[in-house]
Amino acid sequence: MSRGLGAVALATTLTTLATLATLLAACSSPPPSKPLQLDGNRVTVNNSTATEWSSVEIWVNQYYRVTVPSIAAGSQFTVPLDAFVAGFGQRFNVRRQQLTDLRLAAKQPDGAPVAIRYEFEGNRLDEAFKGFR
Repeated sequence: MSRGLGAVALATTLTTLATLATLLAACSSPPPSKPLQLDGNRVTVNNSTATEWSSVEIWVNQYYRVTVPSIAAGSQFTVPLDAFVAGFGQRFNVRRQQLTDLRLAAKQPDGAPVAIRYEFEGNRLDEAFKGFR
């Protein structure tokens, strides 16, 4: 009879471990699929390439920008939309301005240009205010 209880305990332990493994896998975030991501008031740049990007410029509406000296290979950089500044010091106001264009310009180590443009899905106004509702 003790052998039956041991088998039940082993089966329960294995079931518990399988459930925990499934929960841990579900909680981990998948690797980002897009190089530019927009989430509420944040822009995230994902450099999933094997080379570093230097002289990085991130542009909002082709008027406001943020510069970064470099983004290492396999890393990401996150910046709030409020940090984007125009030539005369005006800041992008996410609560009053519509985001219509988002792009990145950078250089690879060999001097080749990197140019990425964010592709808006559906209604740009709805996507720009995602996370503020």
